[in-house]
Amino acid sequence: MGTPYRWIADELGMKDATFSVGQLVWHRLFHYRGVVFDVDPIFLGSEEWYEQVAKSCPPKDEPWYHVLVHNAVHQTYVAERNLDQDDSGERIQNPGIEAVFSGFDGERYSSRARSN
Repeated sequence: MGTPYRWIADELGMKDATFSVGQLVWHRLFHYRGVVFDVDPIFLGSEEWYEQVAKSCPPKDEPWYHVLVHNAVHQTYVAERNLDQDDSGERIQNPGIEAVFSGFDGERYSSRARSN
């Protein structure tokens, strides 16, 4: 399954996203688990944020992920190169889960249907 921006990525020759919404991930540098709830085809944050937060200087022209962090109340914005798949099969504990997802099948979360 591609990202909502796949046509942009295809047109511009960008890398396809490795992870998808609902997938469990592990942060390689900061050693936390989480679940992807949105995917950007490239870095879409501000230059100020990138300079202050992205200390490892990950590439901006590859996918970035919005992640709900396990055992926390916050979310993070993470470059693809800093993530691995989490095969633990364990639920993510974050208060944002119920707003974004409708269920968990032991491997991934199911997105809630969005309405306009």
